[in-house]
Amino acid sequence: MTTEVNKDKLVADLKVVVADAEELLAATAAQAGEKAAAARARIQASLAAAKVKLVEAERIVVEKTKEAAKATDTYVHEHPWHAVGIAAAVGLVLGILISRR
Repeated sequence: MTTEVNKDKLVADLKVVVADAEELLAATAAQAGEKAAAARARIQASLAAAKVKLVEAERIVVEKTKEAAKATDTYVHEHPWHAVGIAAAVGLVLGILISRR
């Protein structure tokens, strides 16, 4: 579960970085010069590659999440009383923790 949260956070962070880089490219578009143009071209190529990787990472996260949900659903259908017992125990623990506040 923690790895799923970390992957989701990574995907969100990468989206922010890509958006910021695109904004920076747009802001420096008026800059002239051969070096500036070459730098923009390299950045645009890197951004394109990052977007492809981001889409792939997002697809993997969604796929893994669906697999986890399916495995949980299968377990609950195969062991309904275990699932009820686990849910009751978690509810009891949460109730005790909340009542201590």
